[in-house]
Amino acid sequence: MEADSTNTPLRSLTEAIFVLFLRVVALACLWFGLQYWALIVGYSHDGLGRFDLLSTPWRVAATGLAVVFPVAALGLWLAGSWGPVMWLLAAGGQMLMFTVWPDVFGYNTLAVTMHSAVFVVYVVFRLALWLEGRHKQQGITVDLP
Repeated sequence: MEADSTNTPLRSLTEAIFVLFLRVVALACLWFGLQYWALIVGYSHDGLGRFDLLSTPWRVAATGLAVVFPVAALGLWLAGSWGPVMWLLAAGGQMLMFTVWPDVFGYNTLAVTMHSAVFVVYVVFRLALWLEGRHKQQGITVDLP
């Protein structure tokens, strides 16, 4: 079976760098997910973070983030439209943990700073892609009588 079209459109430089950015963030999300899984199963912190030893807020947060971060990593790696949404849920949850409830979860300013920086860079990329698409649309004209 042959493909319908032999010509596939090339990605612009902005789109290629954006996909690379999404994949780097996906690797970071996978790392976060693996850290939470290591915490839950007792592999990290000399086994003191096992699920049965965690407080109830940590149980809820760790299990939720252990699932959401790898799902976000998959969505970001595939550059799917749902990947950034899942990342926003995971990063937002983690940021809430460390900013709204620091007395329960402690402080992690590095995670909050990095998630904020990723969000800003993502918004800048989306704006650049929107402007690029708008510029491409201006070049297309239809001459009707």
